[in-house]
Amino acid sequence: MGIFSSISNAIFGDDEEEAKAAEAAAAPAQAPKRASITADDLAARIGSIPGADKLNWQTSIVDLMKLVRIDPSYENRKSLAVEMGNADYSGSAEDNIALHKAVLDQMAAAGGVVPGHLKD
Repeated sequence: MGIFSSISNAIFGDDEEEAKAAEAAAAPAQAPKRASITADDLAARIGSIPGADKLNWQTSIVDLMKLVRIDPSYENRKSLAVEMGNADYSGSAEDNIALHKAVLDQMAAAGGVVPGHLKD
């Protein structure tokens, strides 16, 4: 599982668990689908995670990763950046801001379901 998947699953739950539940209920064998959500809805969801009030997850990729218990090391942020399409990630403040925005934008657009191109 990629880092983006880990972040999304920490916030929205595991897509595979939902797919298994759907199969058990004799639903069509499709991946779960959710409509896109607003940035405010996403912020509310993340803000409800215990400890969110103690971190600056709204603007910091490091704090967002800490909140969902993922090691925010340079190596993990670089891996996440590559998943998000930035192979030139350097760890600069500008790169971290862009990475944070890309993660939240992708998560909101997919409604919390990890898009196929971001899965391992």
